[in-house]
Amino acid sequence: MGFFKKLFGMEKPANAQVNPTPAPEATDPETGGEVAPERVGVNGEYDQSGLAKRVALAFDEDASVTDVEGLWVAQTGSSVVLKGAVPSQEILDRMVELASGVSGTTDVSIDQVTVG
Repeated sequence: MGFFKKLFGMEKPANAQVNPTPAPEATDPETGGEVAPERVGVNGEYDQSGLAKRVALAFDEDASVTDVEGLWVAQTGSSVVLKGAVPSQEILDRMVELASGVSGTTDVSIDQVTVG
């Protein structure tokens, strides 16, 4: 089971992208204005958990990390929070690299990750 399905309980939407262009009609329901980068969903729509979903999608698209089952992804604003366990430091480093490359990410927290 991929990260997207495990974390969000649904299949990846059609045409899902890690770094989509915000949809022209997408607006932030709280402000009525432009959608913040961390709130852009996998298809460019407004999504409160958009950053976490796009990071999960990035993990699913990278064969070197797709079989990591003990890790969870969350977000606090524009910060990605990784929680759980990974089998090696190399895999954790790759996951941090992938998460950092998702638009809207300003920080990747690994304080809650154990290696080994």
